[in-house]
Order: sequence, then C-alpha cells, then structure tokens
Amino acid sequence: MSTAMNFSTKAFQPRPPEKGSFPLDHFGECKAFKEKFMKCLRNNGFDNSMCRLQSKEYLECRMDHQLMSKEPLEKLGFKDLMDPPPSQAEENTKP
Repeated sequence: MSTAMNFSTKAFQPRPPEKGSFPLDHFGECKAFKEKFMKCLRNNGFDNSMCRLQSKEYLECRMDHQLMSKEPLEKLGFKDLMDPPPSQAEENTKP
C-alpha cells in the first residue's frame, strides 16, 4: 500500500534574489577587473578593506555591462572613494 502526501497543489514559483546574485560574465567583459581584484586580495591576505578601489572598479564594470543592476556607489559602501563635486574640489584647493 502506498501513501501519497499531497500537502498543497499550489506550485512553487521561484524568484531571483533582489541582491547577492548576478549573471555570470560569459563574455569576460569584466575579467581584467576581477583578476585585478583577486590579485589584490591574495597579496593582502584576503583583507578586502585593502582592495576597495579594485572592488569599486569591478562593480562599476559589471554595472556598465548590465551584469548587475545599476546602484549608486554610495549605496554600495564606496562614498569615501567618490570624487567630490567640482565646487567642493575647487574650495579644497584654494589657499
């Protein structure tokens, strides 16, 4: 005698995660940036705080090639690596 377990007839509808997963770079458009970032990590004992500039460049490449959704870099934690607006840059250089 076999028993069938019918919990629900509603089909599971998977959906992609909002963040944390993005398409593979099948054409290698950002491979150079990825390699530069990985080399930096290896050279710095995998301390990612030492490779923030390389990480920023890699993510910018991915956004430019539609391999991830566009996000403001400030929202990704790179506010301190952003260039100041031109008006502030001029004020900082005046004696």
